[in-house]
Amino acid sequence: MQLLVSLIAAFLIQSAPVDKMLGTWSGTWDGSGSGNFELTLDKTTDGKPVGRVAVTTDGGNYNADLQAIAIEGSKLSAKYEFPLDTGAEVVIGVTFEAATAKGTWSLRPKGQTAEVAAGTFEVARK
Repeated sequence: MQLLVSLIAAFLIQSAPVDKMLGTWSGTWDGSGSGNFELTLDKTTDGKPVGRVAVTTDGGNYNADLQAIAIEGSKLSAKYEFPLDTGAEVVIGVTFEAATAKGTWSLRPKGQTAEVAAGTFEVARK
C-alpha cells in the first residue's frame, strides 16, 4: 500500500508543473522582425505534453506542432518544423510564471546548431 501511495505522490509531483503550463498563452515575438505568438499546451491521456504554435510574420503566418517537448520545473523546451522553410526548424525555450511566460526562439537548419535568426517572445495566459 505504501508503494502505491509513493507512486501516486511521485506522479502528482511530476505532473504538477505540466498542469500549470496547460492552456493557451498569447503575446508577441521579436528578433529579426516581430509579430504575434500563441503557444497552446495540452497533454495526452497518458500525461505526455503536446502543443502547437500560431505565429504571425511579415513572410506569412503559420501554425506548427511542437516536437521533442521537454519540461524541467517551470521551464519548457521544444522544437518544431518551420512551415515557411521545411529545411529549417525553430527551437524554443520558455520559462513560465503564474500568468506569464518569457522565452527565446532560434531558427536553425534542420539538425544543426548554427542560428539563422533568433529572438525572444513574451506571452500571457489567455
